[in-house]
Amino acid sequence: MTNNTQTQSKPSASQRWQKLAAIGSNQSTILVAVLVILVVVFTILEPKFLSAQTASNVLTDWGSVVLIAVGMTYVIISGGIDLSVGASIALSGVVAAWFMVNVLGLSPKATGGEVVYGLVLGTIVAILTGLAVGLVNGFLITKAKIPPFIATLATMGAGLGFAVIISSGMPIGGPNDFTVISAMNPSTNPLSWAVLAVIVVIVIAGLFLHKAKFGIYTYAIGSNTFAARGAGINVERHLVAIYALSGALAGLTGMYVYMRLGAGSPSSGTGRELDAIAAVVIGGASLMGGIGRVWGTVLGTLILFTVQSGLIMAGVAPDWKKVVVAILIAVAVAAQTFNKKGR
Repeated sequence: MTNNTQTQSKPSASQRWQKLAAIGSNQSTILVAVLVILVVVFTILEPKFLSAQTASNVLTDWGSVVLIAVGMTYVIISGGIDLSVGASIALSGVVAAWFMVNVLGLSPKATGGEVVYGLVLGTIVAILTGLAVGLVNGFLITKAKIPPFIATLATMGAGLGFAVIISSGMPIGGPNDFTVISAMNPSTNPLSWAVLAVIVVIVIAGLFLHKAKFGIYTYAIGSNTFAARGAGINVERHLVAIYALSGALAGLTGMYVYMRLGAGSPSSGTGRELDAIAAVVIGGASLMGGIGRVWGTVLGTLILFTVQSGLIMAGVAPDWKKVVVAILIAVAVAAQTFNKKGR
């Protein structure tokens, strides 16, 4: 009887293979493995790639996209798309810079407490600017019944136009004495206070998506809008909240980019919407809605900027950046298609 019990409790070779296959098919496991492989490959091509300084550069670039990518995760899970996030970055950065220079009277030479004071108020203004764009998107989609692609395409054009009008087409230089965006110790610690703040925001957004009722409603709407209405969910109000969240995170990103540049530029968000969509799709979200995770988006953004930084350090011209992003989107969507066919 003891031998029979041991035989029954011991998994067969087939069961072990199935367990390994399940682990290997896990999206997060695949993304982590891809990230590790990329680091190894680029380190072989350029040994300096595996350094704290490179990690600091990757994380700083990562912070300028991961926030809008997290907002885009909510939007895509709900079955929509937000093409206006890049324009929101530019507009919010320009408005925040204009506010700090013309309303608060801060100059590029401001230091100490003045910079902190300006940053706090400027961040609030930037978030409110992005929030306003998100609310307009939500109104156009839910009230005017304009498809998300067209609605956010329209606000993208309007946002870029207003950014150019406010700035007269030139960067607005404001307080630029920022240590918050610099690595704490470039030789050993690649993190900066700004990147740590971004991580905190991501964790909060992730908890809301995966643990709160707000996230459950988001998945429900993206999976089946008709069933979500039948379950008593106010779909229109929830969609407005989702686009408002995406806009607010884009506004916060605008301030993050301002701190990197020391100025609000009307071109600072150019192409960022493509990076955000690429990160979300690489992270495993479905463009059809109902599927996606914040953790996957975080890894997808890291993979995106690891590839870009690695190629540049390996001697590839930066002009190939957009080509690489486009290829990664195509590969990620193709992988999802083949995975569905396999199932």
